[in-house]
Amino acid sequence: MGRHIGSCGPLNRSFLSPTLLMQPLLYAGCAFILVVIGAIDDRYDISFKLRLIIQALVSIVMIVIGERSLHNLGYLMGVEALKIPEVASYVLTVVAVIGAINAFNMVDGIDGLLGGLASVTFGGLGILFYLHEMANFALFCAFLVTAMLPYIMLNLGFPFGRRFKVFMGDAGSIFIGFTVIWLLIVASQGERATAIRPVTALWLIALPLMDMVCIMWRRIKKGQSPFKPDREHLHHICQRVGMSPRVSLLVICLISTMMAAVGVWSEYLEINETVMFVSFLLVFALYYLAISYVWRITAFMHRWFKFTKPL
Repeated sequence: MGRHIGSCGPLNRSFLSPTLLMQPLLYAGCAFILVVIGAIDDRYDISFKLRLIIQALVSIVMIVIGERSLHNLGYLMGVEALKIPEVASYVLTVVAVIGAINAFNMVDGIDGLLGGLASVTFGGLGILFYLHEMANFALFCAFLVTAMLPYIMLNLGFPFGRRFKVFMGDAGSIFIGFTVIWLLIVASQGERATAIRPVTALWLIALPLMDMVCIMWRRIKKGQSPFKPDREHLHHICQRVGMSPRVSLLVICLISTMMAAVGVWSEYLEINETVMFVSFLLVFALYYLAISYVWRITAFMHRWFKFTKPL
């Protein structure tokens, strides 16, 4: 796949070229279905079970018709590539699609956060696509980030004030999550050429993924539904520590950017995949421990650092 984009309208070419999304009509159709369900959920608050069933069905369509699945996990365990049996790869792909959709849906808790984290992921993917001379993919990611910027500004109330704020809702967050996982699968599971190794995908979506898994695990341990809303997400914790919503947004996006940068850096330098996977697990463990003991940490900070008093 060369660098040539064409001269008959790059935006049009990017969305219509089969080399971009690997069956773009299938991608558009799946995304449309999910966006419609998200819009209905925004309006009528449908059952999470129905949402999960539809997301799973869309995943199966993507696997069967689009032949998009997670079948190669790379060299996570040593010198042999970890290939997954066909049926297991289908199950893993369905879980990954549902996980990505809900990870980005769950982080949408303060103004600008969903757009900021999505921009980090698409930006990191775009850089890696560009470095691997997959210019159409890089351009598509650039379009996505560019589209996010005015949304983030309006979501934060710039420049027209809070009266004209816009919100993405479930329809937007579901679209972002699905687009992220589609691009990650295309980037890491290509038959001829790939832009990233599978382990790098974990670093590109590290913070939304960690936040979702930790929150769901804690809810399950309490005997609650893993999809029950609460106020224990990272952005809630940041505000309990004493950060304003804007500062919380900057801190979380900065952490996410650092993790994505680690992924891009490791890909560029071709750091051993096992090393990067173990490193990711260690970071994940540290994150989980910090979240598990966050109340003690918060109480300690409130006692010794006045600037961390709750707002």
